Amino acid sequence: MSDTKKRDLIGAIKEKGKTLEAEMSFFDHIDVLRKHLLRALAVVLVFTAGAFYFTDFIFNTIIMGPKNPSFWTYRMMCKLYERFPSIGEEFCIKTIDAKIINTEMSGQFTLQLNSCVMAGIILGIPYLLFELWLFIKPALHENERKSASGFVAFASILFFTGILFGYYIICPLSVNFLVNFTVSPEIQNTFTIDSYLSSIMTLTLGSGIIFQLPVIIYILSKLGIMTPAFMRSSRRYSAVIILIVAAVVTPTADPFTMLIVALPLFLLYEGSIYISANIERKRKKELYGVTKVN
Repeated sequence: MSDTKKRDLIGAIKEKGKTLEAEMSFFDHIDVLRKHLLRALAVVLVFTAGAFYFTDFIFNTIIMGPKNPSFWTYRMMCKLYERFPSIGEEFCIKTIDAKIINTEMSGQFTLQLNSCVMAGIILGIPYLLFELWLFIKPALHENERKSASGFVAFASILFFTGILFGYYIICPLSVNFLVNFTVSPEIQNTFTIDSYLSSIMTLTLGSGIIFQLPVIIYILSKLGIMTPAFMRSSRRYSAVIILIVAAVVTPTADPFTMLIVALPLFLLYEGSIYISANIERKRKKELYGVTKVN
């Protein structure tokens, strides 16, 4: 065998070895991620099992709450109307004529199961974020670890703030609007329990996810994908989208009600711009320092 062929063979073996090493490293990371996710799943299952003990409270008080005229949000809206009558009598919601039925033989058992699972997921989110942080942490530099040390607490606070906002603001306003909305007076609104539960969970969890916007912007800005300049230039389009969302979920055409829903979303967007700008400022400072030393 010639020297050229020997060198080619040795080079091919080395390249193959590097490929195998990279593949093993990839699967090692997948295995580590799997262990983190399994631990998070175990915690969610524990919370789910605990939720079965409080089934009556979870279903009758929490899930069915937005359907009850004595719900906290409706009472506060009536108090606002009493204090400021100019906002209109329709702002005070005193009755919600919604008939909810079950059309499946196993519907109520499935309802109980789904309710407890969703409660377990919501309560287990902080621990899931903690496990994701443990997985990502080894790949970060020391300064990156310090800057992101409060990730779990910050993301959890935002998530539960979004959950509360969705449950106490968006859910009751949406339920009232959808219950009373009719195309024709001859069509009676009767809802299945699956449809009701799905709407409550979607609006509540959706709000929790939307409130993660600053965290998402932080990650995208760290990766250099998102910039404050782009977010500022897109502010007018974002404002239109936020107002449309607020208009859809509010029960009246009153601008005061719409602003109650829209204001937190505006604050989230502006806060995300500040976060992105702060990251860009730090990046430029580091680059300037390196350039100055060189």
